[in-house]
Formats: sequence, structure tokens, C-alpha cells
Amino acid sequence: MGILYQTSFGVFLVLLCCLGGGAAWMTGRACANTWRPLYVLFWFVFLLSLAIRFLTFALFDGTLLSVHYLVVDYLILLAIGLAGWRYTRTNQMTTQYVWLYEKTSPFSWRLKTGQTDKYAKD
Repeated sequence: MGILYQTSFGVFLVLLCCLGGGAAWMTGRACANTWRPLYVLFWFVFLLSLAIRFLTFALFDGTLLSVHYLVVDYLILLAIGLAGWRYTRTNQMTTQYVWLYEKTSPFSWRLKTGQTDKYAKD
């Protein structure tokens, strides 16, 4: 047993990081594609972490009602989900508003030079 995983590192890597992480990325992507607010992603990732916790319990004899591992699962899945949300939102902003924004990295954008954003919050 470790701080991040309960049963084995392989289960942690495959079940939580690969399967759960892929689902969290797609959840973040879906929330961004439908222009949902960010707090909806937090709720969906919580539900996903409950499902991952159940699969760990049912398939690999993990503890079902472990708050510690539920929080660890939630934080890891939330980080991946937020990355998926931000990546998708960056692509949306730079392709739908191509005259206004330019991509600075896979996760951020900025105003093009000479443009003003009258809707930006000060």
C-alpha cells in the first residue's frame, strides 16, 4: 500500500491513470465543447472518481469507503479533466475567434496585437 495507490502500482497506473484519466480527459473535453461552466466538470469528475473507487473495490479488493483514496483519485482525475477542458477551450477560442485570439501554448491564448477585447473582465 502506498500513499497514491491501495492495491498495486499496476492497478493504479492502468485503472486510475489510463482508464479513469482517459474518461476524465473526455469529460473535460465534453464540458468545454458544450460551453458548460467549470463547476459542472468538478461534479462529473467526482462521480467518475466514485466509479473508479468502486471498480478498485470490486475487481482488486480495495477498500470501498476510503476517504483518503477517494480524495487521491478525485485530485488526479480532476487534474486530468481540467487539462482536457483547458486544451479544448484553447482550441475553441483560437479557431472560433481567429481574428481576435492567437494560441500561445496548448493550454493558453492571448489577444492578437492591435485587438481589444471589450468583454474582458477588468
